[in-house]
Amino acid sequence: MTTPTARLVEEGVSIWLDDLSRQRIMTGNLADLVVTRNISGVTTNPTIFAGALSQGESYLTQVGALAADGADVDRAIFEITTDDVRAAADVLRPVFDATNGVDGRVSIEVSPDLAHDTDATIAEAHKLWERVDRPNVLIKIPATKAGLPAITEVIGVGISVNVTLIFSLERYGEVIDAYLAGVEKAQAAGVDISGIQSVASFFVSRVDSEVDKRLGGSDAAADLKGKAGIANARLAYELFEQKFADERARSLVTAGATVQRPLWASTGVKDPAYPDTMYVTELVAPGTVNTMPEKTLDATFDHGDVTGDTVTGNYADAHAVFDRLADAGIDFADVTQLLEDEGVDKFIVSWHELQDTVRTALDEAPR
Repeated sequence: MTTPTARLVEEGVSIWLDDLSRQRIMTGNLADLVVTRNISGVTTNPTIFAGALSQGESYLTQVGALAADGADVDRAIFEITTDDVRAAADVLRPVFDATNGVDGRVSIEVSPDLAHDTDATIAEAHKLWERVDRPNVLIKIPATKAGLPAITEVIGVGISVNVTLIFSLERYGEVIDAYLAGVEKAQAAGVDISGIQSVASFFVSRVDSEVDKRLGGSDAAADLKGKAGIANARLAYELFEQKFADERARSLVTAGATVQRPLWASTGVKDPAYPDTMYVTELVAPGTVNTMPEKTLDATFDHGDVTGDTVTGNYADAHAVFDRLADAGIDFADVTQLLEDEGVDKFIVSWHELQDTVRTALDEAPR
């Protein structure tokens, strides 16, 4: 019998796990999820690494060696996280080969402290790419104003990128333009553009959390709750189709470039009143990625109702949701700007927590 996760893959959705730890790699769990849950990629962020390091004894030997070598906190984080990403990339290399480089990808993020510094973001993206040294790594760069030119520059030298923290359609359009400009730059420099992959991570559940809070408790508002995130993502896919159908994009694809796939991020349901697979089953469309926390992955595998494409036939409904939100007084531009600012701030907090975790581990390591 076909499982719901297998059905997602049949519909053109790549399933990526939003989690990574050395324990998951060493025990064979990650490799097992490729087989049993149709996982074809992994995403990471500072929160994930902080959790892994605070709970995993599998890091003790490396932490001890780094402490004995006099490593500071930032060097230790760099060594530990790139080792995990490299190992995960090796686990997923067969998927990478089988999909001609489309999937089998592992993402690692530049420091969130650099989110508003273009040059520093570019420099760290190079450093991470060179250190991991695997063709199936993606460097995560946030879609801030400072991140946009960094995306172009990094892609322009042939580095594959996962653009993260996208909330608004306007910013998403700018991200696609930054990607296309990067491919054009790479093409002009003689880089093999067929080897460049990129995904654009469009966040979903956080949109509902903020909009629902603003809607309040009226009957009209109640009917709109839980609608904004999915509608926003569906309109993002509409924009994706439009942008990659224009002459600029088509000429690059004809020359060997790949499209920058939409990736649905933040797909764990935060309101227990909503179905736990809502941000999976309502966002099924060909050529997309859904990166799921393990809880969402398990729920999807267990009882996800995958009925086919639930995006492209629903553009009119999605536009109608936004008309109604505007009538209800929701300033969506303010919502998405707030979410971008909060997203960067939350990752910075997580990064500092990761630094604290590693600092404690280094201090307590036997020398």
